[in-house]
Amino acid sequence: LFLKKNPMKHILLGLSLLTIFGCDTSKKDYVLLKGEINNPNSDSLLIRNQNLSKVLHLDQNNRFSDTLKVETGIYMLYDGKESASVFLKNGYELEIIIDTEAFDESISFEGNGAEQSNFLAKKTLLEEELLDLDALSSLNESDLKLRLSEIKSELENFYKTNSNIDSLIVTKGLNEIEPMLGFYERYLGESIALKKALPEGSKSPDFKDFENIDGSLTSLTDFKGKYTYIDIWATWCGPCKREIPSLKALEEEYHDKNIQFASISIDDDRSHGGSWDKAKSDWKAMVNDKNLTGIQLFAPNGWQTEFIRAYKINGIPRFILLDPDGNIVNPDAPRPSSPNLKILLKDLNI
Repeated sequence: LFLKKNPMKHILLGLSLLTIFGCDTSKKDYVLLKGEINNPNSDSLLIRNQNLSKVLHLDQNNRFSDTLKVETGIYMLYDGKESASVFLKNGYELEIIIDTEAFDESISFEGNGAEQSNFLAKKTLLEEELLDLDALSSLNESDLKLRLSEIKSELENFYKTNSNIDSLIVTKGLNEIEPMLGFYERYLGESIALKKALPEGSKSPDFKDFENIDGSLTSLTDFKGKYTYIDIWATWCGPCKREIPSLKALEEEYHDKNIQFASISIDDDRSHGGSWDKAKSDWKAMVNDKNLTGIQLFAPNGWQTEFIRAYKINGIPRFILLDPDGNIVNPDAPRPSSPNLKILLKDLNI
């Protein structure tokens, strides 16, 4: 009876229902990505996985907006220096906010589908907290195994107690836990073995007549009288270069203290087109271009240099701390960017 007396209301009701159901975003065959980047590292972002790669250009206000058709899954968002995992599915409308000065801590997602990517952001922070290399490397072999077992349980619980998260994310994450922790156990096991082979207080392996950036020759015995913090690096090594600002700041802060800083490049012919001359010229160029401070040395045989092999260096950067008598304080010292380094230096009254 009501519908017969109010045909216009019936029509409007029908149109309202059509509007509601007709605007179901899940029917869209694309993803809308938009957002804002504070302190951008470049003029664009890159979103990609194995099957897709697309540049997201920033406008003058450091904002972006774009659409793309995707296969449902986890994608990587790159800002030029760092990256984050993003879960994309056609129909999603995501707004992303990032401050590159605290990339992992600041990234957040809003809009349809945001819960999935916010979960991935929380996962990244949790892994960073649990897998603290400085804390884990201080453990002995049995304690390390126990702690990694505890971390496995914490990560599994994190995935299993978030019932609203897409099963693709959960399944992939659970499958990755054991391989990831296996890598950490092997990596940290090498550090534990290193400290057994080169214990605190033992005499450091020696080197003689390494070329200095000023053309002179330098030997390890030249460093006696002060603590010595040695950086093993190469011009092609991204993680090495990321430590440069922290290392320069450290050198400035401790300039008048009882410590000196030496950097030894292991650039070699294999990483420079088969040419030792190019390896050395590239090293000199970067020292000058980056205005690297401290004592800058060139290892004569790259990875095969006896000093490098004696310290069992298979990956860089590596940092070594020696006492004023040339004895080992730590053969695998904290990085310049690690707060634990200053704690160590304070404990040594430096």
